[in-house]
Amino acid sequence: MQNNMIPQKTNKAPNTRVPSGKKRRPQKSNGKSKVGSIILKVLAFILITVLAIALLAYFGLGMLMSDSNPEIQSMTVTTFLETGAFKFIPHLYLSDSEIQRIVDGNKMKDMDADVDEGLINLEGIVYEGTLNVSTSTSAESDDSQNNSSAPIEIHEVSGSTYYGTMMIVKDPSRVSLATIYPWRDLGVTLDQLVKDNGAVAGINGGLYNSYNNTGGSPYGVIVSNGQIQYNQPQQWPGLVLVGFTENNILQIIDISQMTPKQVEHLVKDRKIRDAVTFQDEASDSNNHFVQLIINDEARELHGMGSGLNPRTAIGQRADGAVLMFVTDGRGKNGHLGASASDLIEVMRRFDAVNAANLDGGSSSCMYYGDEYLMTSVTFYNANSSWRLPAGFVVK
Repeated sequence: MQNNMIPQKTNKAPNTRVPSGKKRRPQKSNGKSKVGSIILKVLAFILITVLAIALLAYFGLGMLMSDSNPEIQSMTVTTFLETGAFKFIPHLYLSDSEIQRIVDGNKMKDMDADVDEGLINLEGIVYEGTLNVSTSTSAESDDSQNNSSAPIEIHEVSGSTYYGTMMIVKDPSRVSLATIYPWRDLGVTLDQLVKDNGAVAGINGGLYNSYNNTGGSPYGVIVSNGQIQYNQPQQWPGLVLVGFTENNILQIIDISQMTPKQVEHLVKDRKIRDAVTFQDEASDSNNHFVQLIINDEARELHGMGSGLNPRTAIGQRADGAVLMFVTDGRGKNGHLGASASDLIEVMRRFDAVNAANLDGGSSSCMYYGDEYLMTSVTFYNANSSWRLPAGFVVK
């Protein structure tokens, strides 16, 4: 018997065909999409990091601003109020009345006395010689330094919260105010100001428009070579005139209540030849000071007196020598800066009879011998200075 062959059923699906023109192809990865995704991830990471840092900074500052440690709170508040761009920070944590309470507890006693010119004796000044430098790492004012024959001395001065440089100019007639008058939008760096005026040294001076580092216009009053180049004594509250007479005596004069006309009479009557203005005001919006020593009397401090910041100060000894002092701060070289007490202590150590604080912060700088002895504390001007409209120079 013959077996019949019966086809077996299978579960195999019949072959299917994709209609022509619709064949499926493997998808290719989109390179642009991958790059975009990476960029977004990087941006997200940066944003999160910035927010984290901002939050840490905010809460960290909040701890410094809290009243759990009144000394640290006072230092922090007064320091920020002295800055140009960060005055608002204390107001993020404290009320105006709380800030004013701290300022009142740490301000300086008013000084109304006029400079007694009889305390300055210019008879022993040598008005000749080449301007060269005598350096010393000691800040002590001993006989060997006082009797040095060098027309200019440079001394390094270190404190617990700052590093500074003291320049002593034996002949006060060599100190004048250099300006870029007529005023314009952009000022010049200190080295250019010194060189353009045939000088060998210089420091920054008084208040000026420092917005965006423009530096082309001063505030208050400017006198150069006996000529008033700017005259708005009430442009800012508490302005004090700091400069020299034709007799080479340093003057420190409160002009906050004067009109421009009264300033004209003052300059003429007192024979002011070169001067700038800085602000003496203790409030919840500003915390500035000017007078340090008047007629050999140091200014009395309440509490800390001020915060810690880079500083520029000018003074005069009984023998007529001019003292120019500049410090670092705001983190530069790991230092916070100098206080009003520090400035008074240093000026007294160098025998100042009269001394005044000038514009500080990022503006503080000193130039001598074709180099910066003290530079701006801002990162982008770490080897130079901010643009300035004026500065005290040594010819």
